[in-house]
Amino acid sequence: MKFLAIIPARYASSRFPGKPLADLGGKPVIQRVYEQAKKVLDTVIVATDDQRIYNCVKAFGGEVVMTSPDHTCGTDRVYEAYQHYCATSSVIVIPEETVVINIQGDEPFIQPDQVQALMNCFPTEIATLVHPFTKDDTLEDLINPNYVKVAIAREHNHSNATIGHAMYFSRSVIPYIRGAEATDWPQHEQHFRHLGMYAYRADILQKITQISPSPLEQLECLEQLRWLEHGLTIRVALTHHASIGIDTDAVIEGLKNLDVSVHCWQGDDVKGFDFDGELSGGIQTTGNYPGRARTPEELM
Repeated sequence: MKFLAIIPARYASSRFPGKPLADLGGKPVIQRVYEQAKKVLDTVIVATDDQRIYNCVKAFGGEVVMTSPDHTCGTDRVYEAYQHYCATSSVIVIPEETVVINIQGDEPFIQPDQVQALMNCFPTEIATLVHPFTKDDTLEDLINPNYVKVAIAREHNHSNATIGHAMYFSRSVIPYIRGAEATDWPQHEQHFRHLGMYAYRADILQKITQISPSPLEQLECLEQLRWLEHGLTIRVALTHHASIGIDTDAVIEGLKNLDVSVHCWQGDDVKGFDFDGELSGGIQTTGNYPGRARTPEELM
């Protein structure tokens, strides 16, 4: 199969305007994301609606396309960029044999093996990543509605970190462990939090941009429930890397105190970073913990 990554990136943000252009270790955030993706994939495209981001990507030698400013979600922006890729590609693109990986433009710490784990899920329709809750997590972590939980049907002969397919996503705790005290649930290590990174077979990407919002999606405010309600399969891969989104300028300021150029982009965890949401310098990164659910506006 042919794999390509599309990175939706917009300038407007209620929490942190211009975050794709923020400096991180001497390079803009969007360049960090792009370079991480290029470690695995030959074709990486930034999809933006802002001339400043477009110019930035061109300046560092990346591939970028301008998309409509009217998109209401990142998935639609990714699909428009994919259509542009098909129209300009020198080879014939077969949707059923092409996979589009959606990498968020504010995730500069994405690891190559996470991208590879998504790729290993195919053939399927949609793939995503989960991060396990461990014994070090608390009940407060588990019940936090910003940690989206995933109920998974396990595959008995799974390989390459693929562990099954998603049965349901919820802001509530799933599964419920009957007969155990709630405070002991993390000790059972039976819960997974969703990381908002997806890969779609290209014909499925087209389909999901055309289906209407579903009742469960509207109740939980989780777009992926729309896909499940319409009978699509979401295969799940396991990652032990936490996700760090650059959602506020406080995160950038905190990371400036860390040796990010040495530690992160050589494949290691960032020195001094507490992945439960606190930087070593004491700056709180509220809302930037692993698996935080993003609003449709953030995913644009």
